[in-house]
Formats: sequence, C-alpha cells, structure tokens
Amino acid sequence: MLSAINKIHAILEQLDEQAMQVDQQNKHSKTHKIIQENDIFSEALFNTHSDLFHPYVAEVKSKTNELSRLLTANKNTLAHSRLLLIEQQISALRNALNSNGALHKEPAQRLVAIKARRYKKAAQAVMQSSHNLHKKLNETFEFERRLVEMIQARERQNHNISAKQTKQLTEEVLALHQRLGRCRQAISKLEREIAQSEKF
Repeated sequence: MLSAINKIHAILEQLDEQAMQVDQQNKHSKTHKIIQENDIFSEALFNTHSDLFHPYVAEVKSKTNELSRLLTANKNTLAHSRLLLIEQQISALRNALNSNGALHKEPAQRLVAIKARRYKKAAQAVMQSSHNLHKKLNETFEFERRLVEMIQARERQNHNISAKQTKQLTEEVLALHQRLGRCRQAISKLEREIAQSEKF
C-alpha cells in the first residue's frame, strides 16, 4: 500500500506541474474570462471551488496525506473509501486538464458570436443613423426649395406696389434670406454628418 501512495504522490506531482502550466495559459486567454469564477468540478467530487486547476490538485494531495494517516492507524475501511475518491479525483483532473482546449473552445465560439452581434448592432445603429440623416437632409432640401420660391414670389410682387408696401416686402425678403442662410448651413452640416457616418 505504501508503494501505491508513493505512486499517487508521483502522479500528483506531474498533475500539479500540468495544472500550473494550464492555469497560466488560461490566465492569458480571453475566452477564460467568460468561464471565470465558475467551478471546474462539481461539489459531489471536490470540496474546492475554483476556476483554476492547481487548488484541486492541492485538495487531492491533502486527501492522499489523510490516506497515509488512516493506513497508519489501521482504519482500512475508511482508507479504502478515501482511495476510491482519490482515484476518481485524479481521473477527473487528468480528463479536464487534457480537454482544457475543448473547455475553452465553446467560450471562444461564444466570444466570436458576442462580437459579431455587437458589430451587427453597431452597424445597424450606423445604418439607422445614416438613414435618419438622409431623411432629414431631404426634408431640409425641400424646406430650402420652398424658401427660394417664397423669396422669388415676394420679389415678383415688388413691382406695382406702394413705397410703404415695398419696405414691408423688403423686410420679409430679408427675413426669408436669413432663414435660407440658416437652412443652407444645416444642409452643409447634415452632409458632413452623413459622410462621417458612412466612413464606418
């Protein structure tokens, strides 16, 4: 039985080394952030709660030390059940460490899907924004056309009217020209905004 315990210790040293390497890799993996703070193993198999492998290996090491103490105290029934649990834990750790890539593959796909959705949403927002700007520009062009027509109509009225009426008409034309100026500024601004939004 002592040789079996030594064998377990040797396996755990290898697993510990592998666990620390994998934990280090996962630390630098973007996809690990998605599964971070989730336990790797269920509570039925481990008392440890962690998204890192090393703490689980530490738990098995601790249980192996307990196994040695149980054997020394000749508590064979307890030692046997403890050994079965250690074997299950080692098997689970090996499988999980070897399939770490697959464990992170699904979150990687999820990350790609999240980014794609964000991009689509941003693109739709830009398209919507561009559509709204074009609509506003068309409305402003229509407003400009009506102002030009009103100015031309006032200028045609300028003949055959009294001096008092001419003064009033001139003031109206001046006010319309000011509105037309503001309208054309708005058109320029909208055209710049459209060009900017369509650069995306």
